[in-house]
Formats: sequence, structure tokens, C-alpha cells
Amino acid sequence: MDHPRATIASDRKITFGIIAGEASGDILGAGLIRSLRARYPNARFVGIGGDEMITEGFHSLVPMERLSIMGLVEVLGRIRELFSIRSRLLSYFFATPPDVVIGIDSPDFTLAIERRCREAGIPSVHYVSPSVWAWRQKRIFKIAKSVDLMLTLLPFEARFYEEHQVPVAFVGHPLADRIPLVPETGKARQELGLDDNVPLLAILPGSRTGEVERLGTLFLKAARWIQAKRPDMQLVIPCVNREREKQVRDLIEALEVKLQVTIVRGRSREVMAASDVVLLASGTATLEAMLLKKPMVVGYRLSNLSYALISRLVKVPHVSLPNLLAKQPLVPELLQNDATPESLGSAVLERLENQQERDRLVEAFTELHLTLRQDADEKAAQAISRLIEARVR
Repeated sequence: MDHPRATIASDRKITFGIIAGEASGDILGAGLIRSLRARYPNARFVGIGGDEMITEGFHSLVPMERLSIMGLVEVLGRIRELFSIRSRLLSYFFATPPDVVIGIDSPDFTLAIERRCREAGIPSVHYVSPSVWAWRQKRIFKIAKSVDLMLTLLPFEARFYEEHQVPVAFVGHPLADRIPLVPETGKARQELGLDDNVPLLAILPGSRTGEVERLGTLFLKAARWIQAKRPDMQLVIPCVNREREKQVRDLIEALEVKLQVTIVRGRSREVMAASDVVLLASGTATLEAMLLKKPMVVGYRLSNLSYALISRLVKVPHVSLPNLLAKQPLVPELLQNDATPESLGSAVLERLENQQERDRLVEAFTELHLTLRQDADEKAAQAISRLIEARVR
């Protein structure tokens, strides 16, 4: 296979329209800009992006923070502004058409822009697939009308688009490129000031208020159950910001029996790297834990109504990314009524104490890591470059 870095730079003055709506998209966008600029040194990059992209020479027409909204109520409160930003962006792209428009994640905002641009004859790319393969699968027909190319981070996503005849390229996951194949547990503990001689449980009940509200007390009760069985166990909870830290401390304070817990602001990846086992909510954190080769237990709860609705819509057999990637239950998933302090605690201790299982997991997780380690920035730039060059010929 030809390596993308072998591509000869072009002196064409290509304009890339890029839209990123949140911090993760900003990081992806910055890496993509670096790789595209290696191919097109005279390229111009314009649209909406954050500090990481701006550092790479990107011109943001609107501060990215105006798009970084979480929650339905917050979106409804800012709907007029969001429509105004979309209108302004489209007017700019129609007046000075870029050679390609690239939406990075944030599908509720970016896909509508991609579709309008495509209808106007501007090639469009979407980077990071929505979870269309998991639920609301009929969205694929809307996506097919919106994009000339889908770039996916995971291989099973690409297969789903191929089955629906949507042009797609699997580019790998940037986290797999950045996280080393062999975790540096001792170094992480040293940097965090944690004891290197006792077992450590990392607890990640989520990063949003609602998740921590639903899962925080459950996970803390599981930790108390574990600590009663293993008094030597260190408990560490990383909190994404000051608000989550206060929320977690309040939950600990409300427990009848107090826990010895170390709380770390941010640095969730380092905390997981330092751990022997991780108790966490479903989501991207499960992928990070997998790449760090950590045994984990996934626990999740929704309101009964939400769970009843979503369980009817979801079309996949697993919820955690390691299991979806492996197509088998490598990681225990304890959901809804199955998620009790005792069941979570038992599963954690089993993963801590079963060395044979730990070795098997490291082997399986390393294999998955290599599958995702594709040099994502380069492969994404290569696929976009092919789209552009095909249009020129």
C-alpha cells in the first residue's frame, strides 16, 4: 500500500472549508490541516474552528464556542443564533466557494451545511460518523444526500456505509496514534503522586452533570463495596472541571459511610493509565481504557422511560466500543437493573484478581489498537486529496 506521506506537494491554491463545533473536532481539524498543508502548501483554510486549528493558520469566521452547546434545552435557547451562524457560513461559502467543505463531527449542525453545499456543486466530506449504525439507521439516507465522502474512525462504521453504497474511507482513530502500545503505568502513578505498591481503581462516572447524577452514587457505592473486600484498594476519580469536582465531592459527602477517594482535576487518561482496573460509563472513555490495555467494567443507567425507548431503537448487541470492535464481549456491560453496587464491585474484583484474564485482555486490546492505528491525519488527508484531484481531472 502506498504511504500517504509519499504524495508530492501541489502548488495549487486549494481552499478548504472546515467546520468543527467542539474541542475534540478542533483537535482532529488541527491534525488534518497539518497533513493537508503538506500536500497543498498554498492552501487556505476557513470556516469555524477553535484554538488548535487557528494555531495551524485556520481562519475562523465565528468563535467555535458559539457552537459548543450541550443539551436540548440549551440548544433551544440558542436556536436563533445557530440558524444565523449557519446562514452566514453558507452565504460565505456560496459567495467564495471552497474546493471542498469538511464537517467534523457535530452532525446536527454540520450535515445540513454539507448538504446545501453539495447541492450547490461544492464537494462535501463528513469526518467522524454519527452512530447511525447503532440506532436511527434511516438517517443513512439523509447522510447519503449530504456527503461525497464519509471518513470513519472505526472499521465497522465503514462497512455499514459500504453496505449502503455511501463513499467511505476508514482512516483509523487519532487516539490510537497518540497512545503508546505499551502503557506506562508506573510513570503515570509517579506523575499523579499515587502509591505504586497497591492496587488502583479508576472511577469515571461520566463528564456531564446528568451522567454523574445518575451514575456517581452507584459507582461510589460499588467502590465502597470493593473497599470493604479489599481495604488496600486506592480509589481515584478524575473530574473534567471544577463543577464536576464539586458535584462528586457532594455525592461522597452524602454517603452514609465515608470513602477514602483521591479526586484529580482533569487528566482522566493519566488516571486510567495509572490504574489496575477501570469502572466507567459507556462512551469514548471505554476506547481510551482499551488503548491503555486496562481491564474495565462498564456500568450505565438511564431513566426507565429513556431505557425502554432506546433499547427498542438500538440495533447493536453491545454498547461499549471494545466489544463492538471485537464483535464479542471482552468487557462486562452491566446496564440498567443489572448495574448494582454488588454486581459492579464483583466484576471489578474479578478483573483485578484474574491474571490469566488480564493477560488475555492485553493481547486482544493490543490487536484492536493496531487495527485502529492507521495514522488518521494522513489517511484522512489522503482521502480528501483523492476526492479533490478526481474533480480536477
